[in-house]
Amino acid sequence: MHSVVHLLKSTTFPSVKRLSLETIQVNLGYLCNQSCTHCHVNAGPNRTELMQDEQIDQLIALMNQGWVKMLDLTGGAPEMNPRFKRLVVAARKAGVHVIDRCNLTILSEPGYEDLAQFLAENEVEIFASLPCYLEDNVDKQRGKGVFDASIAGLQKLNALGYGDKLRLTLVFNPQGPSLPPPQEALEADYKAVLLDKFGIRFTGLVTITNMPIARFGSTLISKGTFETYMNTLKGAYRESNLSAVMCRSLVSIDYEGKLYDCDFNQQLGWPVRDSQGRALTLADLTQTALDSIEVVVGDHCYGCTAGQGSSCGGALAA
Repeated sequence: MHSVVHLLKSTTFPSVKRLSLETIQVNLGYLCNQSCTHCHVNAGPNRTELMQDEQIDQLIALMNQGWVKMLDLTGGAPEMNPRFKRLVVAARKAGVHVIDRCNLTILSEPGYEDLAQFLAENEVEIFASLPCYLEDNVDKQRGKGVFDASIAGLQKLNALGYGDKLRLTLVFNPQGPSLPPPQEALEADYKAVLLDKFGIRFTGLVTITNMPIARFGSTLISKGTFETYMNTLKGAYRESNLSAVMCRSLVSIDYEGKLYDCDFNQQLGWPVRDSQGRALTLADLTQTALDSIEVVVGDHCYGCTAGQGSSCGGALAA
């Protein structure tokens, strides 16, 4: 796989000023039941990296301090970490809102038959990946049969109250090197098609720009389109999006407990460092620990600020 780190390090992207930390986003490991072309963490069935008990215990202790408002769980398929349920239960007990970034197909995998019920019982908000409402497009990006399994997963979630009393958010990624379409209009299309064809309801849809890193960045290089895509991102830069980028109030934590400004910096290997250059870990984390530390930026940051903007919560502007 082609490395893109050297292509992103030198940048003219402006500095980003942090706000108070509210969200801890945790990558529970790279193990996944899928291998998607756009995946920025190179997750797959053969990955073995998983967060261990030591880091889980540290996360629970943090949430018991009372300042964490949201726990955002990602992977891989975060549910494939055997400590997933213990962490979710502890977070909810501490009054923390939990998001599970679910690929939907995990809900029908052997051994995970009770997962949907568990998520509903603990009132976990689900961000569910569904890159299109058309079968051919989904299977092209994620593999044959993924669309049918995803629809079955959504119907199972609907039966448990998701899309009504429980929040169910769908996540859209473009098929290739282009910006996502307007989020509001796309959400309306998704709602109309999925309700008409499958009776599926969901709370909302978010669009996320494909980042030129890891597997997607390597594909761009292989196809000779990396520079063109970067020019697209830079050409669509909007300064107004800077005020809402996710790294202002979020810290990303990898499966080993290292701290990063965002999930993308995590995959680039750019940790949060103190004034002495030491990479920080969970043991260093407090609500104010990062206040005086500059956010590490690179050319990939244009992906968060291009057009309508992009974050783990979707578009930043209309």
